[in-house]
Amino acid sequence: MFNVQPLENYLRTSLAQRRFTLTLLGIFSALGLLMAGVGTYGVISYAVSQRTREVGIRMALGAERGDVLRLVLRQGMLLAAYGLVVGYAASLALTRVIAGLLFEVSPMDASASFVVAMLLAVVALLASYVPARRAARVDPMLALRHE
Repeated sequence: MFNVQPLENYLRTSLAQRRFTLTLLGIFSALGLLMAGVGTYGVISYAVSQRTREVGIRMALGAERGDVLRLVLRQGMLLAAYGLVVGYAASLALTRVIAGLLFEVSPMDASASFVVAMLLAVVALLASYVPARRAARVDPMLALRHE
């Protein structure tokens, strides 16, 4: 007998490549989620800054802070919904690529897709909330004088 090792060592070495690949996928997916949140925040924040005068006019005409908050949040969630639809279509197209990396999960698993979609929706909601709060605090007089 030669090269006698515990069974755990054999398992660890045989699964090392798959573990490394899945760790990289996890890191890249976390970075992608972070980038999606930062990108949504940037787009919504820019759109709110471009619409400061409009928000000021709405508030001067009687819109409540909650109305402005809902308006901006709806805009962010609509953007997220479009992204989710396009992303889901792309994921369906790429199922053959990732099918070999999945263990006990179907590439077309509805529950996993639902959890990921909800996670992305929550990230988009949080990324839209900060610009929405900023828009809701706009002073109508300052917004109208600004331009």
